[in-house]
Amino acid sequence: MPPKDPTPVSRPLDAQGAAETLRWWLDAGVDLAIDEAPHDRFAAAPAPRFWNTPAASASPAVGRAAARIEPVATAPDEARRSASALAAGARNLDELRDVLEKFDGCGLKATATRLVFSDGAANARVMLVGEAPGADEDRVGRPFVGRAGQLLDRMLASIGLDRSKVYIANVVPWRPPGNRAPTLQETAICLPFIRRQIELVAPKLLVCLGGSSAHTLLGLKEGITRARGQWFDYSMDGAAIKALPMLHPAYLLRQPAQKRAAWRDLRTLARALREFG
Repeated sequence: MPPKDPTPVSRPLDAQGAAETLRWWLDAGVDLAIDEAPHDRFAAAPAPRFWNTPAASASPAVGRAAARIEPVATAPDEARRSASALAAGARNLDELRDVLEKFDGCGLKATATRLVFSDGAANARVMLVGEAPGADEDRVGRPFVGRAGQLLDRMLASIGLDRSKVYIANVVPWRPPGNRAPTLQETAICLPFIRRQIELVAPKLLVCLGGSSAHTLLGLKEGITRARGQWFDYSMDGAAIKALPMLHPAYLLRQPAQKRAAWRDLRTLARALREFG
């Protein structure tokens, strides 16, 4: 008896099957579609941002995946100027969030599932700023909800804080594909928004979680392991906010021996809060 042909039989997918397939790939972490053969995308004309097909309109999952294929390109300088103008015009956090929801100048928006704007109390004395959302944050829509976020919650609880007493955001509010680090260009485009977010919250103390946040907001040149635990000034609208760089919780999960240093930094933050009363 001849062996069974192992070659799978290809069958056309209906809308439901296509949606289930795309959802499986999304859950597996595949969030960017590429061609089988490389080609020069800089020489090609920008493709439409959304597919206008029956399958795309049949399912939100298909529509989201289709939206990730080709973002509409915006010149970086133009995007930065637009971001600065839009951020400056936001009079409160709700307006700033609405502006970000409509902003198309950062290509990360096309590959992310949703905007990850903030969590916590808008009138908090302490504002914590990380680098960018990860897969869990992208799915839920709130910053620091994965393993790193759970560790951050325990860290805050150790000095009597929780999410009802702090405000949490990221420099970049959209998840980069594959959880990669945001590029300098992506960070520069998003920078006016996080600066305006800090201005609107007006915290007494700013905590920069990780080297990227500290370098972007404080202009530090040294590494986070040397800068952590020291107070710096963050300039805001002619005034200065005391800013404390700390190790990112995700780093602590990879390097648990550094938790002792993180505990010292938390005690430094707690002392400063007591001084403010």
